[in-house]
Amino acid sequence: MKISEVVALFGQHAPFLYQESYDNSGLQVGDPDATITGALLTLDVTEQVLDEAIAQNCNLIIAHHPLIFSGLKQLAGKNYVQRIVARAVKADLNILAIHTNLDNMHNGVNAVIAHRLGLQQCRILQPRKGGLLKLSVLVPDTHLEPVREALFAAGAGAIGDYKECSFQTKGEGTFRPEAAAQPFIGTSGGERESVQETKVEVIVPVHLQSYVTAALRAAHPYEEPAFDWLVPDQPNALIGAGMIGELETPLTEQDFLKMLKINMKAEVVRHTSFCGRMVKCVAVCGGSGSFLLNDAIRSGADVFVSADFKYHQFFDAEGRIVIADIGHYETEQFTPEIFSDILKKKNVTFAVLLSTVDTNPIKYF
Repeated sequence: MKISEVVALFGQHAPFLYQESYDNSGLQVGDPDATITGALLTLDVTEQVLDEAIAQNCNLIIAHHPLIFSGLKQLAGKNYVQRIVARAVKADLNILAIHTNLDNMHNGVNAVIAHRLGLQQCRILQPRKGGLLKLSVLVPDTHLEPVREALFAAGAGAIGDYKECSFQTKGEGTFRPEAAAQPFIGTSGGERESVQETKVEVIVPVHLQSYVTAALRAAHPYEEPAFDWLVPDQPNALIGAGMIGELETPLTEQDFLKMLKINMKAEVVRHTSFCGRMVKCVAVCGGSGSFLLNDAIRSGADVFVSADFKYHQFFDAEGRIVIADIGHYETEQFTPEIFSDILKKKNVTFAVLLSTVDTNPIKYF
């Protein structure tokens, strides 16, 4: 299996166009045409992880956090990024980062946290705006079902937990084919024709636009099918930041933090003052999630589990919610297991190993 095939595989699970503007997910170092000998999965790329990959005969490192966030002006070994890139190139090692595109998936980083905390009825905390398109296409009634089925097969018509959703209206279309045309109905250079048509409307995730367009053209009988794309106000409920869900059985705030600490393997939980109520609704965000605090409060969460809160940001809870900061590494440490599941479901033939290196730069005394 080639590097490019694994990049495409992860692009299907977590499309790269859903990464944040500041991010740098994707193949950072390497040769897309190289054959994979083994993959080492990690949260961060460090020099110790590089040593481990070489020792394990893995020429691919898949990490959650990108090694390179901005342009490199030199490879002179002045910092760990420069040293790792230079060593990786010499050793023919490939480095792939799957970062905020995975954070924004309903089955990504936050889903793992929610699962470990036993949350149910989970949904995206801040659904992504602009993640959906609406396709409208005119289809002759004779070909309505084949075209609609082709759209569904390409991924159109999915709204939340519902599939094959569409809306249609009947009407009459007219056209006059010019001499160079090859019309499905009528004669080249002939008179104006009229045909009974149905307008089909379906919702399409942004990352599937090209696939759905190709499927439409392949199934549609017209030489020039009439269709357009619109951007609805409706956000994509399956794409976005954070996640919120409910505990099956409410816990006291103290008992919830005890469970949180054990289930997330956190050494320390920094938290705001207790609000004096039972914990039922919980919001989570892997990594730096302070930007979602107001969303968590508006959504009625009793506790918000995340990381990297600054001192003054804890004041923003104002007794309306308990902020539980367990650490950046701690919220994302199980992410490599997502990579492993994706590769194993593909039945890859190369070795897939979880790194044994503790890459957490923060230590507790």
